[in-house]
Amino acid sequence: MATGADFIAYVLDQAGLHGPGGLSARKMFGEYALYLRERVVALACDNQLFLKPTDAGRALLPQPEEGFPYPGARPWWRLAELDDRELLRALLQATADALPLPKPKKPRTAHKTANARRAEPGKAAAKKASVKVAKKAAAKAAMKKAAAKKVAAPASKKAGSGSP
Repeated sequence: MATGADFIAYVLDQAGLHGPGGLSARKMFGEYALYLRERVVALACDNQLFLKPTDAGRALLPQPEEGFPYPGARPWWRLAELDDRELLRALLQATADALPLPKPKKPRTAHKTANARRAEPGKAAAKKASVKVAKKAAAKAAMKKAAAKKVAAPASKKAGSGSP
């Protein structure tokens, strides 16, 4: 069963961490990841809240209940009681403080793919045209060279065929 939007709204309201860098939720694979200051601090799966395990969180939650947010996941802490606003807020903030900032993403570069050509049709067409012009110029130069060889070949035969 996927997590409902009303459950997410309840969790965000209970935490009370609004404003810039505050608690936000992003939908992922039918469930939600909760972010605080750009860090994933919790997952909402099947209308249950799972907190990312940290030493700082363990200090506030001495005997956390472990659970698996999705099949194949590592154990996270399942928060069964969401009514205590102060504890929920403290757990989320302590977890965010204990986690490192995500690594900055590298800027994406355009690859020579159909998608890149479709994204910038003007550039692709210009490149194609310049390649075509270069091929024509090379073919013309090759034809001139071949013609020059033909003209030079008979002249050298005449020069070499003269008898004394």
